Amino acid sequence: MPFPADYYERVYAGVLGKIIGVYLGRPFEGWSHAQIMEQLGEIHYYVNNRPELPLPNREIVVTDDDISGTFTFLRALPDYGNDASLTPAQIGQTWLNYIIENRTILWWGGLGNSTEHTAFLRLKDGIPAPRSGSQELNGRVVAEQIGAQIFIEGWGLVCPGDPQQASELALRAASVSHDGEAVYGAQVIAALVAQAFLETDLNRLLDTALALIPPTSTIARLIADLRSWHAAEPHDWRASRARLEERYGYDKFGGNCHIIPNHGLVILSLLYSQGDFSRAQTIVNTSGWDTDCNAANVGCILGVRNGLSAFEGGPDWRGPLADQLYLPTADGGRAISDALREADFIVQTAHALRGERPPAPKDGARFHFSLPGAVQGFRPQGRLTLENIPAPDNAEERVLALRYQLQAGETARAGTPTFIPPAAIQMPGYDLLASPTLYPGQTLRAAVSAASDNLAAIRVALRLQVYGKNDQLEEMEATGVRLAPGASTRLTWQVPDLQGAPCALAGLSVSTDQPTTGTLHLHSLTWDGTPQVTFTRPPHPGQMWARQWVNAADYCETGFAESLRIIQNRGRGLISTGAREWSDYSVEALITPHLAQAFGLGARVQGQERYYALLLSAQKTVRLIRRLDGETLLAEQPLEWQFGQPFTLRLEVSGARIQGWVNGNLVAAAQDQNCPLPGGGVALICEAGRIGVERVTIAPALPA
Repeated sequence: MPFPADYYERVYAGVLGKIIGVYLGRPFEGWSHAQIMEQLGEIHYYVNNRPELPLPNREIVVTDDDISGTFTFLRALPDYGNDASLTPAQIGQTWLNYIIENRTILWWGGLGNSTEHTAFLRLKDGIPAPRSGSQELNGRVVAEQIGAQIFIEGWGLVCPGDPQQASELALRAASVSHDGEAVYGAQVIAALVAQAFLETDLNRLLDTALALIPPTSTIARLIADLRSWHAAEPHDWRASRARLEERYGYDKFGGNCHIIPNHGLVILSLLYSQGDFSRAQTIVNTSGWDTDCNAANVGCILGVRNGLSAFEGGPDWRGPLADQLYLPTADGGRAISDALREADFIVQTAHALRGERPPAPKDGARFHFSLPGAVQGFRPQGRLTLENIPAPDNAEERVLALRYQLQAGETARAGTPTFIPPAAIQMPGYDLLASPTLYPGQTLRAAVSAASDNLAAIRVALRLQVYGKNDQLEEMEATGVRLAPGASTRLTWQVPDLQGAPCALAGLSVSTDQPTTGTLHLHSLTWDGTPQVTFTRPPHPGQMWARQWVNAADYCETGFAESLRIIQNRGRGLISTGAREWSDYSVEALITPHLAQAFGLGARVQGQERYYALLLSAQKTVRLIRRLDGETLLAEQPLEWQFGQPFTLRLEVSGARIQGWVNGNLVAAAQDQNCPLPGGGVALICEAGRIGVERVTIAPALPA
């Protein structure tokens, strides 16, 4: 079956629908219908500015488990070769790779209380999926909570028009942590998403999904009742909601957040909205219970069903978001993201799943604005507005239009986050753990053009914002170029040494020496190259320099003499930084072991279970290892070392060649011919002990 002609756009709309639902419902998650009506009234738009809400909820774009889990667990497909026979055990291994215990993605409510935490502990104890989520092991109440449903839409997005495959993949993914009715509910949602690429009739969509689960299940009976109530009372959603609560309410099921009542609200909202996105969001959010989860399911289904028109003709759903979303995981370079970037990932995965070459808009540029309305996190500063428009000389290309109105000597700017923005430093509920996406030594590139009807030439420059003294943002600009009306150019700038400070934002500035108005078209912005950077404590106060290391160790401290002190009580802990795009490079660090079973460096790090490492062990050996679904020893030899002795370790990866040095001496080398880990960031590794780290340097790999 060929992909639908508008597949890309509708995937993007599905992602937008998902995150809009989360951001809309998050501030009053867990509230009852009565509480919402009493304190907020019927929900028609974002309520984050309401004084009734706690201060941390004032931000619209927040970290959330629904978003993080959905787009992270789907990475199991490319991580395991985009094979349709992907197993629950492999998806469970994906959990162990990306989730940082007690810090990211899941509700860490404890064994037997949080379903996902319970399943994670099973996986960590060596119990593979699907047994990790089974009723037999965890009990029916725990196994049938809502979590499987909230992480599931991605499996439908990669299977357009194939609800059977979507349902099967959803079953495997859901069974990592859930069982019984929770799995059936997840299968229904995934099937609805997949079939919505081809079908708009809501009843036929439900028929398709129901054919994939047992007809005797409670989920099937629930949906039958809702359809019956809707047929009898097609205009009174409140009456059906009351009947839903009476027959299927929380008091009929155990646990903290059972799937049955919340699945019922998803179906009720679809039926009574007649497919209208805004109406469905009003119903599902006003109805209460697990509002962000339910609104996200509804939003994704109707985003796919309706395409980008879902968000038209009503409130401005997209403007406050600017496409932004966060995915805090152990792979920190993917944390700062946007809806179009995640749509690109999904579309690429779907094509690879079919053995086809995926599309790469504008040669794979990170920011390419190729779909209507996409701004990819860009926001204006100064007298400037942003709009996604067709390119004036090519209606098939879209660009970001920067419309400026400037006085003489005035500058306007636009940019998108490359690291944790100031508003996200303290997040409600889930911390934003992230690495920067852009580093010193890499080359920033932008393609721009000036509208032909501009009144005068302008000066255009690439710009950065960097966390400086006391974590205040400092502006940096490259040398600008003069751009006459109708002219175009490509801007390049190698990011300079930032003395260990992280880059927080990248973008453009526009300035003029005379009053003028006009439009600058940003066609694309991207970067490439190997970083050339040294991480160490900067010469000024602040903490964001340390936040660029994603902490998957027990402790990562900065208040001691050394720049970083890493402590791991049991097992192996990592702190990491960097991105999947890094391929051939060397990482060097000055490390002092104070107590450790092993310590060292990681390269091509893609999480906690996917990396190469150079390790010095308590058995007085030096080892090169590959960590990937277990550990493979690539090289080993004896090496004497003592606690308290500083070591300069260097690990270099270049193609299939892996080499390690200690104090300038080559001590281990190997060829990993299959090269299963072609790229990734760097890590500092401590196993059962404490190490101090003074500096870490990334540089291009030396020639072979």
